[in-house]
Amino acid sequence: MELFFENVWIAARQVLILYVMVAVGFVCDRTKLFTEKTARLTNNLLFYVITTAVIVKSFATTPFTPETAKQLLIASLCAVGTHVVGILLTLPLYRKGRPHDVIYKYACIYGNFGYMALPLAQALLGDEGVLYCSMGVLVFQVLCFTHGISLMNKTGEKTKFSIKKILLNPGIIGVVLGLPFFLTGIQLPDFLLEPVAGIASMNTPLAMILLGTYMSACGLKGLFSDKRQYFVFFIKNIAVPFIMLAVLKGTGAVTGTLLISTLIQASAPSANNTVMFAAMYGHDTGVATRTVTFSTFASVLTMPCIIALAQL
Repeated sequence: MELFFENVWIAARQVLILYVMVAVGFVCDRTKLFTEKTARLTNNLLFYVITTAVIVKSFATTPFTPETAKQLLIASLCAVGTHVVGILLTLPLYRKGRPHDVIYKYACIYGNFGYMALPLAQALLGDEGVLYCSMGVLVFQVLCFTHGISLMNKTGEKTKFSIKKILLNPGIIGVVLGLPFFLTGIQLPDFLLEPVAGIASMNTPLAMILLGTYMSACGLKGLFSDKRQYFVFFIKNIAVPFIMLAVLKGTGAVTGTLLISTLIQASAPSANNTVMFAAMYGHDTGVATRTVTFSTFASVLTMPCIIALAQL
């Protein structure tokens, strides 16, 4: 039990450090120093450039071994499994077609892999954790631009998947650029590696500051009054990671850094793009924003516990 609480404190300390950065973004928006509107303009820089740099750096600085290649494949399968668990849990729960059901369902399935899990893995586990989480980001992007769009499209029309959007996302771009260095052992020259590493170092603070501005713009009024948000919180923040933890611990097939990085992703709060997709497909963006914000606030308590259990 003493070891568990020690692990909780280690994980909680890292989560709290991230939330201090979130608070900076919150204050910046409230004081109009750096507003949510400006943050959204910065989002593409973070999404396409900085996240890609993080993934490229992790591949380019990791020596290739058959064991590492095997672990990357397992990391991908674990990420798929995390989403499958979310999909299966929501199947019997949102059949009545009540208002906002698709928002809640999407928020239960898709977690904040890029802006919450990746920075936390970087802080707790270093490049190895980022390497495994980058495979999760790749899986997330492919699924959210296929299954996610199909889920959010309420028009009844046949969903048109954009191959361009599936391929041109930081998960796939980063892996495509970084994987050759990992496989061949070729070292990036310093005049390229140092800029890539410098850009990658912006990921955690910028992602958290942007998240803080989004929370501020959402407003805290009414944040805790929607009872259905608590159910999303239970599914996304508690049920999904605990099921993944039980399966992975029970089988013993996944251990160490790979296990912890998988659980970091599984316990991540609802994805920010819940709001983006709600806007794209004519759903209530206010409900989506409050749901994501509530899940994110609550994750400061749940993520350390899940991570600590993974470390036992």
